[in-house]
Amino acid sequence: MADNRMISNINVTPFVDVMLVLLIIFMVTAPMMETGINVNLPEVEAGSVEGINEPIIVSIDKKGRVFINKKKVSLRKLKGNLGAIVKRRKDKTVYLRADEAVPYGKVARTMAAIRTSGIKKIAMITETPPGGNKRK
Repeated sequence: MADNRMISNINVTPFVDVMLVLLIIFMVTAPMMETGINVNLPEVEAGSVEGINEPIIVSIDKKGRVFINKKKVSLRKLKGNLGAIVKRRKDKTVYLRADEAVPYGKVARTMAAIRTSGIKKIAMITETPPGGNKRK
């Protein structure tokens, strides 16, 4: 007797095609997504820091509000919050993003609060001017 059952195969080629297109879309759009507090960074000709995993970023927007990784905090609470975060971390570097319109005194007070929380390394985040960062 002949077996009358149908043998069916699933064609996965269209599925793979769609997955590859989605992968390409995500790879193209991911670098364009910028997260964080909207600040206008000053332009400075300096090298960039690379190889950082989950940095602690303290931001000061143009209204003078202070944020730790997108969470708004007062300047008084900055020391305690940073101290709690740094206790659990091996890398004790804080990256400071300050809008160029923020008065120098506000940036200096924020840096002092960061230093009193036990952090000795403070890195300033800036933008490179167009055509800048050309090493001679």
